[in-house]
Amino acid sequence: MRVFVTGATGWVGTVVVKELISAGHSVLGLSRSDEGAEALAAAGASVQRGHLEDLDSLRAGAKASDGVIHTAFIHDFSKYLENCAIDRAAIEAMGAVLAGSGKPFITTSGTAGLAVGRLADEDSQADRSSPMSTRLISEDLTFGLVSQGVRGMVVRLPPSVHGAGDKGFVPTIVAAARERGSSAYVGDGRNRWAAVHRLDAARLYRLALESGEAGRPYHAIGDEAVVFGDIAAVIGQRLGLPVVSISPEVAVAHFGFVGMVASLDIPVSGAKTRAALGWAPTQPGLIADLDQPHYFEG
Repeated sequence: MRVFVTGATGWVGTVVVKELISAGHSVLGLSRSDEGAEALAAAGASVQRGHLEDLDSLRAGAKASDGVIHTAFIHDFSKYLENCAIDRAAIEAMGAVLAGSGKPFITTSGTAGLAVGRLADEDSQADRSSPMSTRLISEDLTFGLVSQGVRGMVVRLPPSVHGAGDKGFVPTIVAAARERGSSAYVGDGRNRWAAVHRLDAARLYRLALESGEAGRPYHAIGDEAVVFGDIAAVIGQRLGLPVVSISPEVAVAHFGFVGMVASLDIPVSGAKTRAALGWAPTQPGLIADLDQPHYFEG
């Protein structure tokens, strides 16, 4: 299958490209830079030049492929609402090209906007009290394409998609600990986050592409409920810093944009995804991965 991958040079997209090629698929990867194009070519992929706001390029990539995996998202949380709108426009553009084709179209969402304070699963709906729920509106667009003859599916990623080279939420927490001189958690630190290793997530995208069911959300969940205080404890031990509690009122000042979700209790189950696709994570969990030098080098 020839697969168009957006975000093909990003944290998740890079390993999705490798996973697809290793399984015998061919990849057309979106790249906005010469450096990204060279990396894609070195990985064995073809290149579609463009970016997330270049809708003509997105349409061309989707038209030239047998399926689409959309992993791209602009991770500037100071413009989160604007970036969610850009995501929706991209989905609409590619979806329109795929209409009537029966081709698979996998978009990416997050679990952080689901149920707060209880275990969410694949049937959970957005919790509008969550600051992260806006991105979930994109799911409605994807599932709405099913009635237009598209095999639309969603992969929901947890707050931490971890591994060597991580540049997401956890490295931001590590950087905040270094800068502030303490490793912090919010309140009693018993709130929980879900997590997945990025190699496990990549395999889930491939399985959904190959055998996923239209209209279904799939959860890339390796760890259902990592206690945030445990994350802070590992960071404190590795950096030789005190582990302290901070109030919700100062969380954003301490963590930066991660402070918006640092106090949220957002455990997530992926049991239905595992049963439906035969997916089983094999990589280290978040705490084991975090307790490695690669999170503290440099």
